[in-house]
Amino acid sequence: MRVLMAPDGFGTSLTPAQAADALRAGWSDGAPHDVVDVCPLADGGPGFVATLHATLGGDLEPVTVTGPLGEPALAAVLRVGSTVHVESAHAVGLALVPEDRRDPTRTTSRGAGELLAAVLPGAHRVVVGLGGSATNDAGAGLLLALADALLPAGTVAPDVAARLGGGGGALGSLGVDDLRWLPDLRAALRGTDLVAAVDVDVPLLGLQGASAGFSAQKGATQEQAQDLERALGAFAHAATTALGPVRTGPGADLLGSPDARAGRLSALPGAGAAGGLGFALALLGARLLPGARLVADAVDLPGRIAAHDLVVTGEGRTDWQSLHGKVVAEVAARALPYAVPAVVVSGEVLVGRRELSAAGITAAYAVADGTDAVRAALGDPAGTLRARAARVARTWSPARAS
Repeated sequence: MRVLMAPDGFGTSLTPAQAADALRAGWSDGAPHDVVDVCPLADGGPGFVATLHATLGGDLEPVTVTGPLGEPALAAVLRVGSTVHVESAHAVGLALVPEDRRDPTRTTSRGAGELLAAVLPGAHRVVVGLGGSATNDAGAGLLLALADALLPAGTVAPDVAARLGGGGGALGSLGVDDLRWLPDLRAALRGTDLVAAVDVDVPLLGLQGASAGFSAQKGATQEQAQDLERALGAFAHAATTALGPVRTGPGADLLGSPDARAGRLSALPGAGAAGGLGFALALLGARLLPGARLVADAVDLPGRIAAHDLVVTGEGRTDWQSLHGKVVAEVAARALPYAVPAVVVSGEVLVGRRELSAAGITAAYAVADGTDAVRAALGDPAGTLRARAARVARTWSPARAS
């Protein structure tokens, strides 16, 4: 049997390439007669640049930016001709913040804006991967960094700059007059084809938005999540009012009309990605596209799947988010036309069989069940994933003919 390993990364424990290697090794342990290939994937979050570099080639360039806590962070950007790929997680990723210091009311996305500003010269197209962030500031820090780089000095008042760069908890006091420079910032980027490769298709606000749906995993308490929802709502209203009517270009169909008011940008699928970075980029005229789909196209995932009898994917945790633009759902969708079964092997599986089946996933297996088992698995993520893959292989692989 020919088996393709096409996983995302496993949180901060394994990169997509490491996860693919562990799955391949485990499958070979359990079914040594099978032919196993790997095709690491990403959805805009961690591993986005490395995965594309492995397929597209190009030049990697180091850039030092401000991390979520204000400390220096080393990022890498990928130039392929006049297109630049940027991974926001290099600047604002959850892995950059120790667990005991995670607080999305204070972490800033400023580094993501610095990263973008660094690559704009000479770039016709910039693709920004969004996902895996430690921030929840609706991209306010990103907007501040770009304003500092592209607009005349003093455009943003010092007190406004302090709030924009102070994390999501500081946004509620900003008014329309504080953001009157947003049209000029959008105009400064008019000559760049800006694409946001989002890891989830959720809006900025609401029960599945940035604050309610994702801030807890970044360290927010329930009360802080509610405060962030209010602050981001106020900021979105002020920002879109200051920006005024805009043409949305290729994304106009998502808004309902070519001249839809910017006030609806917060409802765009993907506006809530990376703590609201999708919203900030939409304010600047970016097109919001599913990152998993973009990467799948770049690596010719359909062609790879068509040459195999089974595809195995996975991630750190398969939950409701996984069905909203993540890699496992994209793999299942790409496998369906070829009638190739899609099997998920993830750290945890928190979605029912009915939901998985509706997404085209044939079967799902958890590496660990329960808090203690998950904690033990984190001690040796590659080893436990390999062991689980071996057991799955013995279930799925036909016995070698005698």
